Amino acid sequence: FAELHVTVPGLPVACSRVLPGLVLRRDFAAFCPAEGELRALLVTEPLRPDLTGPGVEFVVGSEGQYRASLRWIARRTEALVKQLQSNNVKLLLSSAKQEEVVLHYAKLCGISVVECLLPEEMALISEITGVSPYEPFGDNVHREIPETAVATFCRPLLLGSKRCAHIGFSSVSAFQPHCLVLCGPVEGVNEQHAAALQEAFKMLQQLFKTVDQ
Repeated sequence: FAELHVTVPGLPVACSRVLPGLVLRRDFAAFCPAEGELRALLVTEPLRPDLTGPGVEFVVGSEGQYRASLRWIARRTEALVKQLQSNNVKLLLSSAKQEEVVLHYAKLCGISVVECLLPEEMALISEITGVSPYEPFGDNVHREIPETAVATFCRPLLLGSKRCAHIGFSSVSAFQPHCLVLCGPVEGVNEQHAAALQEAFKMLQQLFKTVDQ
């Protein structure tokens, strides 16, 4: 329930509504409009590689070597984002914060980015779509991307003064996610309404639960 509702203080209760898809409480770090269904990729790591791996010390002998390393990282990041583009990925959903160089190339390649998603949000998206997060690094950045989710729409959404990402997903099960937007004059009233609705849903679950004969 926590991932399927959002509260909006400062608006009349009558403005509350149900929206198809998920309302992610993050603004787009990069937004590129796209029509129709689009492929979405889930990641849990920054796409810009580090100079070293865990437990590895990075030593350079000159400023020139350091700058050359940064250029290598930039080229590798560009190649990876272009690989996403060549696989028709139009939306990147990330639990990690992405570097500016990633957002720069994403905008050039027409890929929208939502970053800093909560683990619970990523888990819900995986459950809906049946897709696991992508691990981008290895010896071959040009390898085929094995799994992408299908997003039926992707657009910004303004709720009061907060900008959110509103995304619809093609579900692999009978569950078709909808998000409840709860409006009220102050946050406390919204929290009371949310708690009351959650208890009502729990009661309905118990009411319609199959009885073991």
